[in-house]
Amino acid sequence: MVTRDLATLADPEVDIVALRGTPLPQAERKVYLLLHKPGGYVTTVSDPRGRPTVSDLVRAVGARLYPVGRLDWDVEGVLLMTNDGDLTHRLLHPRYGLPRVYEAEVRGAVAAGELTRWRRGVTLEDGPATPAAVELVRAVGPTTLVRLTFTEGRKHEVKRYCEALGHPVHRLRRVAFGPITLGDLPRGAHRALTPRELSALRAAAGH
Repeated sequence: MVTRDLATLADPEVDIVALRGTPLPQAERKVYLLLHKPGGYVTTVSDPRGRPTVSDLVRAVGARLYPVGRLDWDVEGVLLMTNDGDLTHRLLHPRYGLPRVYEAEVRGAVAAGELTRWRRGVTLEDGPATPAAVELVRAVGPTTLVRLTFTEGRKHEVKRYCEALGHPVHRLRRVAFGPITLGDLPRGAHRALTPRELSALRAAAGH
C-alpha cells in the first residue's frame, strides 16, 4: 500500500515500512526479563576489571539489555533487565516509590520487641532512612532473617541500615521489585516477564 497521509498507522511488529521503495530500519524489539542475580556478579553491562557481569547471564537472549538499577556484587535476587529506556527511567524515579523487598540475614539475635526500633528509622550519612515495612522471619543459628521494604533504592541502603542498628548483614537477597516477585526462579536463571507482570509494572510506574 502506498500512502501520502501522515496520519496512516503502521504496526512495526508486522508491517514493513518503506520510503520511496527503501525499507526503514525496524524498531528494536523490546525485551523484559526477570533475572535471579547470583552473588559474584556486578550489575553492569561491562566491567573494566574483567569481573563477571549480569549481562553475561543473559547474553543468549540476543538483545543488548540493561539492568534496572543496581545490586551489589554479593547481593542476590530480583533484577529486572530490559532495553526499554523509558520504562527503566520511570521504575527508578523517586516519584513512584516502587517498593524493593529484601530478606536480610543479619548477625546476632533480633527479638520481636526490637522491631519498633527497626521500623522507626535511622539517620544515615546521606539522610534519614525509614523502611516501609519490617518483618521478623526467623532465627538462623547465630543470625536472624529479617524482611525489609524500602522505596528509595539508595546505595547500600539496606546494609547501612542494618549496620546502624547493630546487626551487620551476613547475606542479602532481594525478593521483590514493585509487583515482580522472585518466586522459585533458580539462582542465575532468567525468564521473560508475563504480559500480566509487564502491565502491572507499567501501571506501578505510571506508564
